[in-house]
Amino acid sequence: MDEEEKREPLPKEGEDLKNEAAPAPEGAEAEPDLRYQNAKEVAKGGILGFFIGLAVIVPGVSGSTVAIIFKLYHKLLYALGNIVKRFKKCVRFLLPIAIGLAVGFVLGFLAIQKLIDLAPFTVIGLFAGLMLGAFPAVYDEVRTEKKTPLRLALFALGLAVPIVIAVVSTFASEGAQSLEGLNAGHYILFLVLGYLVAVTQVVPGLSATALLMAFGYFTPIMQSVHLSYWQQNPAVFAVYACLAVGFLLGLVSFSKLLTKLFAKCRAAAFFVIVGLSLGSVVTMFFNPDVYAVYKAWTTSLNVPDLVLGCVLFAAGVAVAYLFVRYERKKSGAPALKHPNGK
Repeated sequence: MDEEEKREPLPKEGEDLKNEAAPAPEGAEAEPDLRYQNAKEVAKGGILGFFIGLAVIVPGVSGSTVAIIFKLYHKLLYALGNIVKRFKKCVRFLLPIAIGLAVGFVLGFLAIQKLIDLAPFTVIGLFAGLMLGAFPAVYDEVRTEKKTPLRLALFALGLAVPIVIAVVSTFASEGAQSLEGLNAGHYILFLVLGYLVAVTQVVPGLSATALLMAFGYFTPIMQSVHLSYWQQNPAVFAVYACLAVGFLLGLVSFSKLLTKLFAKCRAAAFFVIVGLSLGSVVTMFFNPDVYAVYKAWTTSLNVPDLVLGCVLFAAGVAVAYLFVRYERKKSGAPALKHPNGK
């Protein structure tokens, strides 16, 4: 065990929320306790990573919302933003999340995507229900805050952003793009896209899928992950490399920026996040994939898909909300209040 860790007292029961939101000294950055205290907390990290990986496949799913429910959001931002400065501590915290992310992405790519092809509304209904049922955990962050006109405007802005992205990706995108015959400008674009995808992973309510759809690259990238495609177009690995570099840069830099932003104006930032989270639930029922389903239903309504989707939506809301209530009861408080009241 590092000497630095030996000097850190273990948090008492019920104090995890206080530690996570503890204010930093003037001019310094608060350092949360990144140690997992038991196997249950490690499992939470893995589940968080699972939803982050799944978010790349299913429009509207937000791993960051799950992080807020599990009270891991600020720790996640700190670990990502300080992985160079506090490498060992941050890597230990992020390892279960990274494993869960890999599992979520692979399962999403191999199984969930195929389920979406077979029964799209059923899958979307389930995940939309889970996200809506979890929304009170996000709202808890601002429940006791004063609702000023500026903060309500920030909420409205957050609500509008994912909806606008969904509308653009559905009606105003240029359609599927090609990953062949690329020039230097395309590779710069992929660096930027990788960065933006990273932003969607640390800001609750933003969808990486919807973003890539808006630029016309979601389907081409998903379809490129195939051995025969790699053999015919090996240059696609340069695309993956650019996306990966941009993604890593985005995770580290934007997480650092968000950590500083929350330290200075936490309440205002969370009003935006609450809007983003609610808007993302709306976009799960309105995006290019679901819009194609609606159009198909105008000629042949898939009743089993519709009914099962509605049933699983209700079940998802109930299950997620019960879990939120359980987490509230365990923490001993309905909301995470900043010690300074800001």
